[in-house]
Amino acid sequence: MIDQLEYNTERDHLIIPEYGRHIQKMIDQTTTIEDREERNKQAKGIIAVMGNMQPHLRDVPDFQHKLWDQLFIMSNFELDVDSPYGKPSKEELAERPEPLNYPQNFPKYRFYGNNIKRMIDVAKSWDEGEMREALEFTIANHMKKCFLNWNKDTVEDDVIFGHLFELSDGAINLREKDEDLRDSDRLIRATKKAKAADHPVKKSKGNYSRKKRY
Repeated sequence: MIDQLEYNTERDHLIIPEYGRHIQKMIDQTTTIEDREERNKQAKGIIAVMGNMQPHLRDVPDFQHKLWDQLFIMSNFELDVDSPYGKPSKEELAERPEPLNYPQNFPKYRFYGNNIKRMIDVAKSWDEGEMREALEFTIANHMKKCFLNWNKDTVEDDVIFGHLFELSDGAINLREKDEDLRDSDRLIRATKKAKAADHPVKKSKGNYSRKKRY
């Protein structure tokens, strides 16, 4: 009996382990069938069994397409049957997606967030005028609020103007303007109000003593 034991380390590698070894053996056996009509019949039976493992998705068209693709993948693309969705290729499976464009990151000023850089780029694309100046001061005030979230102490406007000048590559210079940014205390209070609105404190219903039951 011990000599007849079969260990997983001695078995063939499972291509998609979620379906188990019995499904893999069924696919391997179907691949060896010479009669095409019989192969098609067996393949449809295997698809039905695979779908029964997730019955809530069994009849969804996209899921059916996925099952047929997995059937071919588990056969190492050697199964020759008529699929309603066509047979995928190894090249399609091995094809890598295009790399994503990650947002720009400035480790020196992480507390401002990546959206600040996008806002600055938009402001730089606008023509000079009152609208652009209003947007620039809006960005500066938001930067000041972000700075105060990171550092609870007050911050001078010149510090924010310097950071804005640096992040805009010198395109936005508010140091020469006469207008000041919002007061630090007002920005801190506004931030606290926003946090309180997002996380309201539940009022207690009162401590009413209950009668003890003996």
